[in-house]
Amino acid sequence: MRILHTADWHLGKTMDGRDRQPEQEQFIDEICGIAEQEAVDLVLIAGDVFHTPNPGAAAEELFYFALDRLSNHGVRGVVVIAGNHDNPERLCAPSPLADRLGITLVGLPRDEIYPTSYTPAGRVKRIQCGPSWLELAMPSCDHSAVLAALPYPSEGRLRQLMSRTLAEEEMQQGYAAMVKAAMERLSANFRRDTINIALSHIFVRGCMECPESENQIQQVGGIYAVDASVFPATAQYIALGHLHRPQALGGAVPGRYAGSPLQYSFAETGQAKSVTLVDVVPGESAAVREILLTAGKPLVKWRATAGLEQVYRWVEEGRDAAAWIDLELSVTQPLTMDQIQTLRRIQPGFVTIRPVIHLTGEGVDKLNELRHLSAEQMFARFYERQTGGAVAEPGLIKLFLDLTGETESFDDPKEREEANETA
Repeated sequence: MRILHTADWHLGKTMDGRDRQPEQEQFIDEICGIAEQEAVDLVLIAGDVFHTPNPGAAAEELFYFALDRLSNHGVRGVVVIAGNHDNPERLCAPSPLADRLGITLVGLPRDEIYPTSYTPAGRVKRIQCGPSWLELAMPSCDHSAVLAALPYPSEGRLRQLMSRTLAEEEMQQGYAAMVKAAMERLSANFRRDTINIALSHIFVRGCMECPESENQIQQVGGIYAVDASVFPATAQYIALGHLHRPQALGGAVPGRYAGSPLQYSFAETGQAKSVTLVDVVPGESAAVREILLTAGKPLVKWRATAGLEQVYRWVEEGRDAAAWIDLELSVTQPLTMDQIQTLRRIQPGFVTIRPVIHLTGEGVDKLNELRHLSAEQMFARFYERQTGGAVAEPGLIKLFLDLTGETESFDDPKEREEANETA
């Protein structure tokens, strides 16, 4: 059996307000192409299909298109589990139609999965099932696959699943112990004559994360972090989602985080993205192969220590013309709005522009001078500079002080009275 493992699509996610739908369409097309070219029998999507619990229509349409193409009209098996970003009920809403194409959508650990009631010859079929596990038969294989398919297991969701099988004292164990116990119960359905797979969306200690992408993964005190030992030794492959960096799990059983198919934050700069191909037969160790993806724009960081002229030169040279760029540039004074707008016009790929001000001797003197100015004096200077020499009305200064919570300090009582009248 040949299995394609992918995860963390995050459909609908933008880059600081910039649309990434075209890139997401590209990687969907590339993954579907790989499934066809490699004659894949079963596709596993390990959670975080969407970026938000309430995805937009375009994101949902793209997901349904991907499922339809991946299933190959019901000839190829597809199993999708919910991640922490997904709304489990929303993810599983199309199940009545998906079932006809041999697609299994699993939203919550407690959700009951049912055998296929009727399947035409030559189609994918669910043979045996239960909460968070299923046996799946593909027409292209002589043997079936048993999956311990555990969607994002928050502590509450785990307890709902385990209340069916565990005694109360067992349910009082810590989070990692509960995950291990749940996996043991699910893997009891593994057999010697089947392909045995553990599938989940979870954080395993020791794996490398991308802080900007996987925010709050470990949560308070790392309560939702587990060791690789929670997964059953009887599994032949462990397919995981949650971490965006593709990486091997480590341990006796082959396992991987498939990683996200796009670079979704600048913490992922330089990361190669991929899907995982697994070849396995009953009773033997799985052979795992990584297939690199080419879709999407790279995320790069520019550090322009020589200021604006260096940035202009890089843009003129065509450097990283088709990338999303995090720009940090050294300047001797703050950038004007005109300069920022010029940068965005000549290179629309600039996502962030962060000036780092390095003061010269004269600049240091100005800074020291500013330190002795009151809030309204600094605002008045700022207003004058931004408007090309206009003088801020006292009422405008008072409004600024009110909004910022600063205390006004007009030296002239008449000036204070004038400000109140203007306000």
